[in-house]
Amino acid sequence: MNDNYKIYMASDHAGLLLKKHLTEYFPDLSIEDLGPYSDESVDYPDFAQAIVDKVSNDSSSKGILICGSGIGMSIAANRNPKIRGALCRTLDDARLCREHNDANVIIFAARVNSNDECAEMLKIFLNTEFEGGRHQRRVSKLTF
Repeated sequence: MNDNYKIYMASDHAGLLLKKHLTEYFPDLSIEDLGPYSDESVDYPDFAQAIVDKVSNDSSSKGILICGSGIGMSIAANRNPKIRGALCRTLDDARLCREHNDANVIIFAARVNSNDECAEMLKIFLNTEFEGGRHQRRVSKLTF
């Protein structure tokens, strides 16, 4: 596992169990949990913003966001031009979002993918390097 960066994770109430699973699945990773800590209903934009604040101010960090569909967290996180949040539902998504898009936040859909599928995607995300080259030119165009 790549340990060259800080990892932050947050969810909404629908993603709480997956968040717990990922923390337990990767006991050697230093993942800072930014909440929530109960299954009480919460507003996902608040938790997306917590990740955005951390990752946008530390280019060496990565973020993990989880909600029921992944869509709300994707919309909320990607409002910041320093965030390249990728909703991943396949192993290829997790690899390509790093190789081609230099994604710095991975987003999971707790109601779509299993806990183990998300763990495998996270492993790929954290161990895949950005290819740069022609992809850097494209990623550079994402900051308006």
